[in-house]
Amino acid sequence: MRGALFKVCVAVTTMVALAFLIPLGLMVKETARERAFTAAERQAATLGPALAITTDQQALQRALASTQDGAAGLIAIHLPRAGGGFDTLGRERVGASALAAAATNGRSGTTGVGGGYAYLEPVAVNDGRVAVIEVFIPDAELTRGVASAWLVLSGVALVLVLISIAVADRLGTRIVGAARRLASASRALGEGDLAVRVPQVDDSPRELRDAAEAFNAMADRVVRLLAAERELAADLSHRLRTPLTVLRLNAASLGHGDAAEQTRHAVAQLEREVDQIIRAVRGRGAASAPADAAPVSCDAAEVIRDRAEFWSALAEDESRPWQLAGAERPVTVPVAAPELAAALDAMLGNVFRHTAEGTAFAIDVHGTPDGVIVMVSDAGSGIADPELALRRGVGAERDGSTGLGLDIVRRVAEGTGGDVAVGRSVLGGTEVRVRLLHKRDSVPRQRRRARQ
Repeated sequence: MRGALFKVCVAVTTMVALAFLIPLGLMVKETARERAFTAAERQAATLGPALAITTDQQALQRALASTQDGAAGLIAIHLPRAGGGFDTLGRERVGASALAAAATNGRSGTTGVGGGYAYLEPVAVNDGRVAVIEVFIPDAELTRGVASAWLVLSGVALVLVLISIAVADRLGTRIVGAARRLASASRALGEGDLAVRVPQVDDSPRELRDAAEAFNAMADRVVRLLAAERELAADLSHRLRTPLTVLRLNAASLGHGDAAEQTRHAVAQLEREVDQIIRAVRGRGAASAPADAAPVSCDAAEVIRDRAEFWSALAEDESRPWQLAGAERPVTVPVAAPELAAALDAMLGNVFRHTAEGTAFAIDVHGTPDGVIVMVSDAGSGIADPELALRRGVGAERDGSTGLGLDIVRRVAEGTGGDVAVGRSVLGGTEVRVRLLHKRDSVPRQRRRARQ
C-alpha cells in the first residue's frame, strides 16, 4: 500500500508539473526571442536621429562606434548612392535585394542570414532618400538564458515531486501503520490470543479506527461467547454425573464375568472422560497447562493393542473376524494416550455401527521414517462420498450419529502435522487411513483429499 501511494503521488505530481512547466518553458524560449528582436529595434532607434541630421560618413562612423552593438560589429548603416545602390558603414550581411526592398516599402522587418537574423530599419535622410540600418541578431542571442531558465524549472519540478513523496510517506505511515496493527491483532486472535486488542491511535485514518473498534468489539464478544460455551459444556457434563452414578451402582450389582467387568470398565472410563471435559472447559485440565510444560506423548502401538483388545469382546459377540498387524514394536507419537484412544474408538465404533454383524475388519500399523500410519479397514459396503464423510457434523443428518467421530480422528492427526484419508479398503469396504508424525509441525497440514 505504501509503495502504491508513492507511485500515485509521484505520477500525479509529475503530470501536474509537466502541465505547467512545459508551457512555461516554451514561454521562456519565446520571451528570449522577443527580447533579442526588441533589443535590435532599440539599437537601430539610437542611430535614427543621427541619420536624420547628417549623412557624413565620418560622423555616422563615430555614432556607430558609440553604440554597444555597433562597437561589436553587429550594426551596419547602408547609405543610398546618387546613382543607385548603397554605401555600407560596418559589416554587411544582407544582400542588395533585401536592402532595396526595405528602402522601397519603408517598413522595418527581419530576414534570415547566416548565423542568425538581420533587423532592417529604413530611415529617411535629409535629401529625401532612404537609408537602411541593419542590426545583426546572432542565434545565441535568441536562446540566451533559456537553458538556465529550463534548469530552474526542472529543479522546481523535482522539488515538487520530492515534497509529494514526503507527504505520501507521511500519509502512508499513518495508513500502513494502522493496517499493520489491525492485521497483527487479527493474526494473534486467529492463533488463540483472546486478550489481544488493537490500540487506538488518533492520527490513523477514521475508517481504520472504525475497523479497529469493530475488531475490539468482536474480540470482546468472542471472549464472552467462549466463556459462556465453556460454562454450558461444564454444566451439561456435570448433569451426566447423576445417570453415571446410577450406572455405576447398577454395574456393581452385575456380579462377576467378562460382560460385567467390561461394563464396569466402560462406566469408569466414561466417568473419567466426563471429569476431564469439566476440568478442560473450566481451565483446570490439560487445556490450561503452562506453555513450558513437557510435551505429551504416548506409545501408539500400546494404545492400539489396548483398544483392539477392548473391542475384541464385542467383535466376538457379533461373530466379526478381525486381525491386528504391525503393532508389535513401540512407536512414540506426540499425542496423549486418551486422545489417541478416543480416535481409535471413533474409527472402530464406526465399523460396528455402520456395518452388519459378522462383517470382518482389520487394524494395520505401518511405521514410516517420520511417523506411523494406522489403517482401520472393513468388509462392509463402503462410503459413497468419502470426502463428505470427513466434514464435521455431516453424519448427524443420517443414521442418528453426531457426525463428530471422523472429525475427532482428523483433529488428532492434524495435531501432529499428519492427515486423514478415507477410501476403499482391500476387504471391499471402507478404509480410514491416519498418518501420525513423530514431531508436530508448526502449522498443521491441510487435509488431503479422500482417496478414490
